[in-house]
Amino acid sequence: MYRTIIQPILFLFDAEKVHHFTFSMLKMVFKIPLMASFVRNTFQVRDKKLERNLFGLTFENPVGLAAGFDKNALLIDELPNFGFGFIEIGTVTPLPQEGNPKKRLFRLKEDQGIINRMGFNNDGLDAICKRLKNRKGTIIIGGNIGKNKVTPNENAVNDYLLSFNDLFEHVDYFVVNVSSPNTPNLRELQDKKPLTKLLNDLQVENKKMAQSFEGKVKPILLKIAPDLTNEQLLDIIDIVKSTKIDGIIATNTTISREGLESKNKQEMGGLSGKPLTQRSTEVIRFLAEKSNKAFPIIGVGGIHSAEDALEKMKAGADLVQIYTGFVYKGPSLVKQINKALVS
Repeated sequence: MYRTIIQPILFLFDAEKVHHFTFSMLKMVFKIPLMASFVRNTFQVRDKKLERNLFGLTFENPVGLAAGFDKNALLIDELPNFGFGFIEIGTVTPLPQEGNPKKRLFRLKEDQGIINRMGFNNDGLDAICKRLKNRKGTIIIGGNIGKNKVTPNENAVNDYLLSFNDLFEHVDYFVVNVSSPNTPNLRELQDKKPLTKLLNDLQVENKKMAQSFEGKVKPILLKIAPDLTNEQLLDIIDIVKSTKIDGIIATNTTISREGLESKNKQEMGGLSGKPLTQRSTEVIRFLAEKSNKAFPIIGVGGIHSAEDALEKMKAGADLVQIYTGFVYKGPSLVKQINKALVS
């Protein structure tokens, strides 16, 4: 029903407005008695075979919702009903920010892709931490953190540390985002020297926070761009080894426009969706092979079918995340992937 009725109607309207409308509707729908139970029975797949143990965490299933969809933690109690094994919120910055000027979100229907230049628009740490503190569910939550646009790169570490400290007791793992193409100069932080310093500083803070809360350190993952060269990917492997972070998320959106057919293909921003399928899988395979599978990888980018997810896992991904595929294919995609994994 989603692909034949709901999606064609939603796609008649502006993408960002539809996103907010959908959030409002889901909030209302899940207030209807027994609706959450009905959705769970429709979309969730329960099987011990789906469990994954990584970073000291037990994931009920390996299919997650990527950062950017619920960046402000507005639906963290509702979205798990669709069968996700984990949800990543953010990207969160210390201060609230509006992001880039609208219009900034574009569907590429012919290519089953999306171009966004949102620019880390989010409600900021205080508001997001409050929502996380008041959440009712127990699903694994990842916190994707970045820097404010006005913060120069030489001070970026301070932004990441602020977000890390405030989110520490509210999320289960962290993702360091230095790979979005929509914040000026952010990708410069992917260079080996600044990235190593950033991750080492976060690891030092990780140990301090664990002692303060009398608990364990939190897993830290790095989200990388699909546009890195093989030489840069080898640097990433070295960085993971030297900083002892817990894993990689491969990949973020791409600035490439190769092979696109849609009229919006020249819009500035990061491209996600089906055009990214092959490249993100190539990055996963390269990292897995060249590192001898030395660290876990979360695969994301162009997963529009169960086959796409299985291909990423075959390439070396331990978990997968969806976003654009969720928009194009609907919540049944989560069920299809999980069913394929237990068949």
